[in-house]
Amino acid sequence: MLSSTEEIKAKLDIVDVIQEYFPLKQAGVNFKARCPFHEEKTPSFMVNRERQFFHCFGCQESGDVFSFLQKMENIEFPEALKILANKAGVKLPEYNPQMANLKTR
Repeated sequence: MLSSTEEIKAKLDIVDVIQEYFPLKQAGVNFKARCPFHEEKTPSFMVNRERQFFHCFGCQESGDVFSFLQKMENIEFPEALKILANKAGVKLPEYNPQMANLKTR
């Protein structure tokens, strides 16, 4: 059984998520753009659809769809998880603090 994060990654394409913020141009098997995380004149931000990750060769920022959303929206992982789960149609399990306490004992 897939975890929630694995299910979200399986249902969402990082290229589609990033293109909601800015256009990407196909460059061979990758996609490229000017990096949104630093000023630059030539594109150094690459996205690999097959491996579902991004990397900027200018500022060295890299990651998956979750880390991209966190960086773009300046949010923490739990909020990115909720946003992407909603976008992917994935129902997240309810968090129960009492169950979490039992697991740590």
